[in-house]
Amino acid sequence: MKIFIADDSRVVVERLAGLLEEVPGAKLVGQAGDVLGAVLGVHNMKPDALILDLHMPGGSGLDVLRAIRGAHPELFVLICTNYPYPEYREECLTAGANLFLDKSAEFEKIPSILRNLIHKEEKITPGAR
Repeated sequence: MKIFIADDSRVVVERLAGLLEEVPGAKLVGQAGDVLGAVLGVHNMKPDALILDLHMPGGSGLDVLRAIRGAHPELFVLICTNYPYPEYREECLTAGANLFLDKSAEFEKIPSILRNLIHKEEKITPGAR
């Protein structure tokens, strides 16, 4: 499973990359620290999953989601934010996010979520990664 990370915090990106190493079948294919880089990265790298921060330079994760969702309907989008307000959650899920996590409380769930996605993908296409 190809993963793309869009987050402007170098520390968060490095921590996520470390967590991905714990997930067999997960491969980090790119990362971006701003909205434009995230949109272009998703279009160019065609990942299976996107871990997306909500607040980034050049706009928001919601801007990224709206820009990519139509062209990439199969992309699994996980919003991971320090701003877990109910109104943001609802807006992101309505715009097409698959999951919305509180970065401060649910960050450690990401490897498990990705393992489950990979397991489901393997059931659909045995042997494919």
